[in-house]
Amino acid sequence: MTSLSQSGALAAWQFLALAIVVAGAASIAAYLARKHLTADAGASDGADGAFWDVFAGLAVVVPAVVVASFTWPWAGLALGMLAAGTALAAFAAAPRVLRRQESRRAGRTTRLVNEAAAARHKAALARWQRYELDPRYAIDYPAMSDPRQPETAALIRAIRAAEPLGGRTDPAGADAAYAPAVDQLERALAAAERAAGVSPAGLPGPDHAHS
Repeated sequence: MTSLSQSGALAAWQFLALAIVVAGAASIAAYLARKHLTADAGASDGADGAFWDVFAGLAVVVPAVVVASFTWPWAGLALGMLAAGTALAAFAAAPRVLRRQESRRAGRTTRLVNEAAAARHKAALARWQRYELDPRYAIDYPAMSDPRQPETAALIRAIRAAEPLGGRTDPAGADAAYAPAVDQLERALAAAERAAGVSPAGLPGPDHAHS
C-alpha cells in the first residue's frame, strides 16, 4: 500500500475513499448483526450470525485503519472513530428499518390477498343480487330479500361491513380486514340461502363451495 501516499500524509481523495469503505463496512456489518439478533431464530443461531457479521466488518475496517495509521496516525484515529460512529448508528437504526421492511412485505401480501378477495366479493354480490333482480328467484326465494329473516339480516350486515373495506372501490387495497370481511360475507350468504331453502346444486354461476 505504499502507493497510498508518497509524501507521508494521505491525500484528500485517498482519505475519502478509505472513509467510504470504512463507513460502509461498519454500517452494513452492524445492521446485519442487529438483524440476526432480532430474527426469529434460536439465540445461538442469531448470536453466531451476528459474530460472523462483525468479523466480516472488522476484516475490512481494521486493515483500512491500520494502513491509514501507518501513513498518517491522525487519519487512522479519524477512520476508527468514523467506523465506531457509523456502526453504532446503524445498529440503533436497524430495528426501525427492519420494521419498515416488514410493513412493506405485509402490505404487498395483503394487497395480493385483497385482489383475490375482491373477485370473491364481486361474485358474492352478483350471487345475492339474483334474488333482488331476477323475478324467478325473487318469487321462489322471497326470504332472501326479507330483512326480517335473521339470516338475511346477517347477510345485509356482512355486505355493509365488506363494502367500505375494498372491493369495487380499491381492489388492491392494503386493509387487512377486507379479506376476512369477504369470508364472513360468503358464509352469511350461504347461511341465508340454506335458511331460504335454496339448493346450492341448482344454482348456476359461481362455485358454492362455501355453502
